[in-house]
Amino acid sequence: MPILNITVTGTPETVPASQVAAMLLRHTGEILHKAAPLTAIAIGYRDPAHWYVGPDSLAALGKASFFLDIKISDETNTAAEKAAYIEAIYRDMAALLGDLHEVSYVHIDDARPAAWGWGGVTQQVRAVKKVLM
Repeated sequence: MPILNITVTGTPETVPASQVAAMLLRHTGEILHKAAPLTAIAIGYRDPAHWYVGPDSLAALGKASFFLDIKISDETNTAAEKAAYIEAIYRDMAALLGDLHEVSYVHIDDARPAAWGWGGVTQQVRAVKKVLM
């Protein structure tokens, strides 16, 4: 199931990890139909003075930003679902972070099932076992 890595500007005190994780888990379940017990989320923080868009730091611009990278099995979601997910994440990150720079990213990585897995088993092997059961 999915692994989400998100980096946000700010600190754990200004952007509580529990709020970020709850929002990501909700949208990943409701929009992408991924099982919450199998969804992993890693949250990192960056000082806006160390995050640049073009020649200017976000601190100088008075803006916030984020980058979300989510890995899902290829062919498990439609283009419409992915578009809805990106829109919802952007909207809710703007609500959490404040004045969000437009150059904030969501990257949905459609990973080939044979190329990734969890618990020491590829997603491809899991799919085959599911069909055989």
